[in-house]
Order: sequence, then C-alpha cells, then structure tokens
Amino acid sequence: MKIFLTKLILGRPVENKVTLSPLGKVLKNIKVIWNNVHHDDLGIEKLVRLSLAISQLFFPGTYVKQYFGRYNVSHRELSMDVFILLKILFPLLLIKFHLANNWLLFGVLIWFMLETISYVSTLIFASDIFPRPRSYRRSMILLFFNYIEIVLDFAVIYSSGNYLNHPFHHWFDSIYFSFITSASIGFGDFHPITPFGKLLVSVQSLLFLVFVVMFINFFSGKVENKGYFGKD
Repeated sequence: MKIFLTKLILGRPVENKVTLSPLGKVLKNIKVIWNNVHHDDLGIEKLVRLSLAISQLFFPGTYVKQYFGRYNVSHRELSMDVFILLKILFPLLLIKFHLANNWLLFGVLIWFMLETISYVSTLIFASDIFPRPRSYRRSMILLFFNYIEIVLDFAVIYSSGNYLNHPFHHWFDSIYFSFITSASIGFGDFHPITPFGKLLVSVQSLLFLVFVVMFINFFSGKVENKGYFGKD
C-alpha cells in the first residue's frame, strides 16, 4: 500500500539538483533584477518587478518550499500542492461556519489572497533566475486552483458586510455571487448598492479580466502535445 500511494502521489521522484534553496532563489532574484542582469528595465517597470520579487519574502509559500525543499523536488512540489488546497479549504470553512466577521481569520484570508496574486504575477513578470517549470500542465492546473481560491476569497469578503441589495440567505450564495461576478455575468438577483461593494465588484472583474485570462494565454502556448494527442 505504501508503494502504491508513493507511486500514485509522487510518481517518479525527482532528485534535488538545485544548488540554491527557495529562499536563496528569491534573494538572488531580487539582486538580479536590481542589477538589470537579464533585462534593461527602468522606471515603473523596474519598480513593479522589484516589488513583486521582494514581496515573496513576506508570504508563507516561500517558507513552505524552503522547509520541504530539504528533501527533494517532488516533496517540495507536493507540499505546495497541499498548501494551495488548504488555501482553498480555508475560505470555504469561513463561509460555511459564518466566520467572515472574525477579523483575525479575515486578515489571514487577505494575506493568503495577496500571496496568490503576487506569486503568479512574480512568475510571469519577475522570475529572472527561475528555470522553466517541471510541467506546464501542472502550472496550468495550479493556476486553475488559484482562480478558485481567489473566487472563494472574494466570497468571504462579500459575506463579511452588507454591500449588496439584500443579504445572503444561504452560505453558498456568496460563492455563487463571486463566481458570476468573476465571469462578468451578473444575473441581477444580487448587485452592489454601497460604494465599497461597487468597488469590490469592479476590482474582482478587472482582476479576472486582465490577470487570469492573460496568464492562461501565457501558459497555454507552452504545453507540449504528447501521448494520445501527439505524434512522435
């Protein structure tokens, strides 16, 4: 059973050939961007890229990879898979058990959401020293989970106050409203009536219009055709 589960979850283990730890990579990435080693950027571009690279020092994902990276690449990636799934489960629990108004838990939720936005942005715009991912398919799957996470995070934010035309009657209503907002559908049963509610809807719509679509396009062009759909 142990061999079966190891094969199922870890697949073929990859030896850790990385000379730098995940934290060391972040620090080196900041230095590379600062010194314009790979890109001759300046002004707003450099400030944004440098800010994204530095931001990784303030989020837990870097330190999760740092801790589990002591073993090998497979364990490090598996730890991030578990971490991402926990970040999806966390807002679900807040909504299900009506804990959105607990400001400590709410603060942790915002911290996790900012980490996801910052991390994906860093991979695209400020990953000067990071090698190509082990699998672009895996990156796209994780990007989908990042999408679900942010939808659920916004659902918690909507349920934390009276921003809409009427309150949510079921715990799933806030998730439903967040999904249709991210998809820019807007059926009209729920709509914002307060300035802050309108701001939230605008930010979420803009985030998914520009952020998610652009990054999905970025990854989709890098997926190799193999196996059943490919030719040798």
